[in-house]
Amino acid sequence: MSPLDLCSGTSKPWMFLLLLGLLQLGLSRGLYFHIGETEKRCFIEEIPDETMVIGNYKTQLWDKQSETFLPSTPGLGMHVEVKDSDAKVILSRQYGSEGRFTFTSHMPGEHQICLHSNSTRMSFFAGGKLRVHLDIQIGEHTNNYPEIAAKDKLTELQLRVRQLLDQVEQIQKEQNYQRYREERFRLTSESTNQRVLWWSIAQTLILILTGIWQMRHLKSFFEAKKLV
Repeated sequence: MSPLDLCSGTSKPWMFLLLLGLLQLGLSRGLYFHIGETEKRCFIEEIPDETMVIGNYKTQLWDKQSETFLPSTPGLGMHVEVKDSDAKVILSRQYGSEGRFTFTSHMPGEHQICLHSNSTRMSFFAGGKLRVHLDIQIGEHTNNYPEIAAKDKLTELQLRVRQLLDQVEQIQKEQNYQRYREERFRLTSESTNQRVLWWSIAQTLILILTGIWQMRHLKSFFEAKKLV
């Protein structure tokens, strides 16, 4: 099914608009966190396959004299490592105190994004605290539309259509990912149900065998005592 098929009359308009709204809210995340020296902070992102992800970060170093966070010195860097759902490393690189990292997912699932500083090589940061501002953009949010409009000489209407098509394509990827998750959940449920069934059968057989053994043992006991 092509992206335009989602806009056809066979789909419910309110559902399409709802998906667009959720996509706008869910695929761009900004936050900040604190880390100490040698401390690693990891985040889990559920990403569809063949989806571009861009992370922008900025670090600030705690200043004891002014008791506030100040811009970090150029010597302080961040190491970024990204693993896919199979724990395969798809990005491992050292960056500066402020920068951007980019990667493209090649399989759907949970991706682990980890960041830690090179504080062990920075004596002035030893025992200090670092604030990291992180903004993660996924899918069509990674596109720079003003730059695209200037490069391709698009009108405002053409640019808006381009944005909508990119959003529809991202929705299609999200739907494919949800179907992938649903299939995995179904397979897991079927496997669990099958194991429960076989365990129930095994318990029943054990109870039957135990009952037969007890009856034979009691019979032998009564015969030995000449009660029967």
